[in-house]
Amino acid sequence: MTKALVIVPTYNEADNIINIIKSVLSLSLDFNILVVDDNSPDKTGFLVKSIALKNTERVFLLSRDNKDGLGKAYTDGFNWALKNKYDYIFEMDADFSHDPNDLVRIYKELFISNFDVVIGSRYIDGINVVNWPLSRIILSYFASFYSRIITGMPVKDATSGFVGYKATVLKEINLDSIMFNGYAFQIELKFKAFKKKFKIQEIPIIFKDRIYGESKMNGNIIFEAIFGLILMRFKSLFNK
Repeated sequence: MTKALVIVPTYNEADNIINIIKSVLSLSLDFNILVVDDNSPDKTGFLVKSIALKNTERVFLLSRDNKDGLGKAYTDGFNWALKNKYDYIFEMDADFSHDPNDLVRIYKELFISNFDVVIGSRYIDGINVVNWPLSRIILSYFASFYSRIITGMPVKDATSGFVGYKATVLKEINLDSIMFNGYAFQIELKFKAFKKKFKIQEIPIIFKDRIYGESKMNGNIIFEAIFGLILMRFKSLFNK
């Protein structure tokens, strides 16, 4: 297996982080895992460090001083992965809303089917979301629909945070030019890959709402996604 890294951003995920790491390490393929922790008050970083000391070849911790947003956490993680010469780089939540077993399916689409970006999609095969309130489902579904209208991408779940990238994609994208830091970051990254004509594939997943911890969704994130995408699309017209 070529070098593959799963990046998991965390803030107050002490209830989940040990089990999510164990789940990734137990998969049939040898994924490494990088936790990007924003100085969680609940000592998430401390728990990761204790596991990393026992698994120095596969578990890594990138500690940041402050809670600085999803986009910047992933950007720091991507840069770390590229510096350490990983071939395949994955995004995944810490709260088990994404099934770690699906990492194997995403990897195979990248490695065997030779796609450049593979998205774990909640909406490619109906609406596969479990235990979310109806209002959250509607918001997420129409955010993805809205993104297709604005960006022109043929992607049904552009807000998905369960994604695999070939390293070549992230090298081609100017990570320093990323505009967004909330969930619109997910759309922007896919849009930049789309504009570069990388091959994008969606595969169906079942998304389950978290059992432990709290959601990081807030009004500022929604505002950024609604109005920021229009600005992003406008700028892209002048940066072909």
